[in-house]
Amino acid sequence: MAETLLDDTSAAPEKSDAGRIEALFFKSRNVIIAGEINDKLAQRTVTHLLALAEESDDPINVYISSPGGHVESGDMVHDVIKFIRPTVRVIGSGWVASAGALIFVGAAKENRYCLPNTRFLLHEPRGGIGGQATDMMIQAEQIRIMRERFHTLFAEATGQTPDKIAEDMHRDFWLTTDEALDYGLVGKVISSIGELG
Repeated sequence: MAETLLDDTSAAPEKSDAGRIEALFFKSRNVIIAGEINDKLAQRTVTHLLALAEESDDPINVYISSPGGHVESGDMVHDVIKFIRPTVRVIGSGWVASAGALIFVGAAKENRYCLPNTRFLLHEPRGGIGGQATDMMIQAEQIRIMRERFHTLFAEATGQTPDKIAEDMHRDFWLTTDEALDYGLVGKVISSIGELG
């Protein structure tokens, strides 16, 4: 019994430490997007962004390192970055790929940063097509519509033409930080937090 009580009381400081760290992190106005983009990550990220936007109009920093994932979950975060009043600065680190790149370009070009060793990957939307022939035709049409939307979206974000984006995204299109800068994907490569605009 004594051991159980000891365990219960020793867990309390850990919980309060975690709560204190979470509160400090929230106050820092930083949001981290790491790993696969899915509905749970999107919900958590959007909740955090909306709460910070409600608190004040001060800028929000979104750090992103992701291999991509679910396009519509990426759309949700992308759109909310544009929707809220505070300026959102995105900082790429590690790799920013696929739906991760979609989120990345949610910020205005002057607010898109990356750390020196970041890699970027752009490609057309991918998805498994299956089922009855008529369903497969519907799915193929939806992928075509999404692909054209991507071409327009990334063209607007980078200053490239939709045809150039379509050509480049036809296959996996990898960019280094310097290439991403030249391409218009990144506004500035930074190596310290003091360089954020």
